[in-house]
Amino acid sequence: MKIFITAEQKIELERLHDSSRDKLVCDRIKAVLLASEGWSSVMIAQALRLQQTTVDHHIHEYLNKGKLKPENGGSKGMLSAEQTEQLIRHLSQK
Repeated sequence: MKIFITAEQKIELERLHDSSRDKLVCDRIKAVLLASEGWSSVMIAQALRLQQTTVDHHIHEYLNKGKLKPENGGSKGMLSAEQTEQLIRHLSQK
């Protein structure tokens, strides 16, 4: 599946890939970049060890919504804001 992205989009995706610590976001970015280079979704799925439907979904979400991150945002924290600050100070000192 060949998709078209601008040079600016490619640069931005590469920058995001280099700075992201989230493996899932990196996989989404790689899927989009590889598709823009002419890789088929089957080839991308094999290279990234994902399902082809997942690759197709990632590419579709990026092209139609500009989406790279999952929407669920993870679980809600159990610490209060004060407890979080205390933990951060403690960890920073150690």
